[in-house]
Amino acid sequence: MSLNLMYITNNPQVALIGEQCGVDRLWVDMEWMGKEERQPGDTVKSHHTLEDITNLRKVLTKSALMTRVNPIHEGSKYEVKESIDRGAEVVMLPMWKTTDEVKRFVDYVDGRATVNLLLETKEAWSILNEVVPIQGIDEIYIGLNDLHLSLQKTFMFEMLAEGTVDEICRELRTNKIKYGFGGIGRIGGGMLPAEHILAEHVRLGSQMVILSRTFCNTNLIHDLDEIREDFQKGVQDLRDAEKKFVAFSQKQLWVIHQQVKEEVSSIVKKIRENKYESVSVYPSYH
Repeated sequence: MSLNLMYITNNPQVALIGEQCGVDRLWVDMEWMGKEERQPGDTVKSHHTLEDITNLRKVLTKSALMTRVNPIHEGSKYEVKESIDRGAEVVMLPMWKTTDEVKRFVDYVDGRATVNLLLETKEAWSILNEVVPIQGIDEIYIGLNDLHLSLQKTFMFEMLAEGTVDEICRELRTNKIKYGFGGIGRIGGGMLPAEHILAEHVRLGSQMVILSRTFCNTNLIHDLDEIREDFQKGVQDLRDAEKKFVAFSQKQLWVIHQQVKEEVSSIVKKIRENKYESVSVYPSYH
C-alpha cells in the first residue's frame, strides 16, 4: 500500500493543486497553544482557523481534509465539533500526555471522523501501552520534531537511528493502529537524504508521511504554475522511489538503515561542534 502523503496549507488554490498532483490529505493546522515556547525560531507555525476548513472543503473532492486542533483545553470540544461540522474527515490531537486526554478527545470526535493522535512527548511515549487499547483510536503519528525536543535529543532523526521509532512502530503494528512519522522533503535533497528517510518508512511499514516545507515552500513561491510543477515532479519522484524501495528485500532495507545511522551520527556530531546552524537541519513541517 502506498504512503499516504499529507501537506499543510490553508490556501484553497494550493490545496487543489496538491489534490490534483496526488497528495492524499490536505491539512489545516490550527494548533498554536504553547508552540512558540516549544519551537522558537524558524519552524512552521501556521495559525490556521476554522474558516480555513470551510474554504478547503469547498474545493477538495478526492483528497481527505484533515485538521490539527490545539492540545486538550477548555475549548477542545468546540474546536473538534466545529472542525468536523465544517468538513474535516481526520482530526489530530497534539501534545497529549495522559490517557484521560486521549479518552476525552475520542469522546469529542464521537466516531464522526478519523482519530489521529500525534505522539510527540516523552510522557506520551511512556504510556503508549496504556493508550493503544483505547477504543476509537484510528491512527498515531510520531512527531519527531517535538519528541526529539522532549527527549532532549540533538537532531530529530536520532530516534530513527537509535531504534526508538522502531519500538513505537512495533507497538502500533501489534495493535493494528495505522502510523507514520516525521517529515520528508524532495528526493535528491536533504542533509539526511530524503530517499533514505523514505526507505525507512518502507522498512518500518509506515502508512503516512508529511511533505515538509522543503518539499514545496509556498511561503516563498507564489506563482501557481511553478507550485504545480513542483508538486507534480516532487510527488512523481517520491512515488518512483517508493516503488523501488517496496521491491527491496528486508536485507537491502537494513543496509540503508545502517547508512542512516552513520549519516545521523555525522550530523549530530557537526551540530554539537556548531558546524551547522541547528535550524538548518530540520525539515520543518509543523
